Amino acid sequence: MSLSDRNVLVTGGAGFIGSHLTERLLADGASVTVVDNLSNGDRGRVPDDAGFLEADLTEPDALEGHLDDVDLVFHLAASKHVDTDRPHGQFDDNTRMTRNILEAMADAGITEIAYTSSSTVYGEAPRPTPEDYAPLEPISAYGASKLADEGLLSARAHSHDLSVWNFRFANVVGPRLRGAVIPDFIEKLRDDPETLTILGDGRQEKSYLYIEDCLDAMCHVVENADGAMNTYNLGTRTTTSVDRIAAIVADELDLEPAFEYTGGDRGWTGDVPKMRLSIEKLAALGWEPRRSSDEAVRQATRKIIEELR
Repeated sequence: MSLSDRNVLVTGGAGFIGSHLTERLLADGASVTVVDNLSNGDRGRVPDDAGFLEADLTEPDALEGHLDDVDLVFHLAASKHVDTDRPHGQFDDNTRMTRNILEAMADAGITEIAYTSSSTVYGEAPRPTPEDYAPLEPISAYGASKLADEGLLSARAHSHDLSVWNFRFANVVGPRLRGAVIPDFIEKLRDDPETLTILGDGRQEKSYLYIEDCLDAMCHVVENADGAMNTYNLGTRTTTSVDRIAAIVADELDLEPAFEYTGGDRGWTGDVPKMRLSIEKLAALGWEPRRSSDEAVRQATRKIIEELR
């Protein structure tokens, strides 16, 4: 399936990944409408040649009258903070959004949806973690909501002729990223070039995927996987520790700060200290990342430094 000449709805399209995806789809020849409540997104990120609807997808009628010409939905909208002080509310918001979207799609006769899930559905799993690893035991409300959404999508895919492309992301990095470790370190070092406080013990180690590689992988899977429920890990074969990220950021800022640690083996409640996804299934479909995890972190660091000047 080609994404060119398709009419696409992107939920969360004013956010980090969503805004980049919108630009990519437009460049590929698709027509795009963005839906976002702007709680985390920025209206200025939405290209002028994309349609825009400001709406709260937790409301059942949010998409009423807006899906008539849509062929495919990319559902990225979510409450994303893993360390939330309202876990039940976060779970309810995320699952309600997905349920409302599925019901609106059914009413409009739309049968294709790409969904951005997360590596957090696996919990603390052996590495590298394949898509068929079980049992799935998330350790955060965010991960639990993503797993619940996958269940809703799977049920529709297998009983109501819905085609689903389900992406379990590693940590995606690049320009426009905010509220994550790279921009956090940049801002801390600009405030205090001598000392950098690191959450946890700095040994947390995960895969980091550059935004362009992420978009390439998403589009490749949608265009080439043709099952009812197509679940794919998106990541790299390599990992980067938090200490290594701190060193890369300091190097790009030409600083030599002392590192201080808050202690413990994780940065926050619900943080998975070690994560590397198996991408063998993705490779078998014909796609490999162009950048290693370290390369993704360094390129993202350079771009974010430029943005925050």
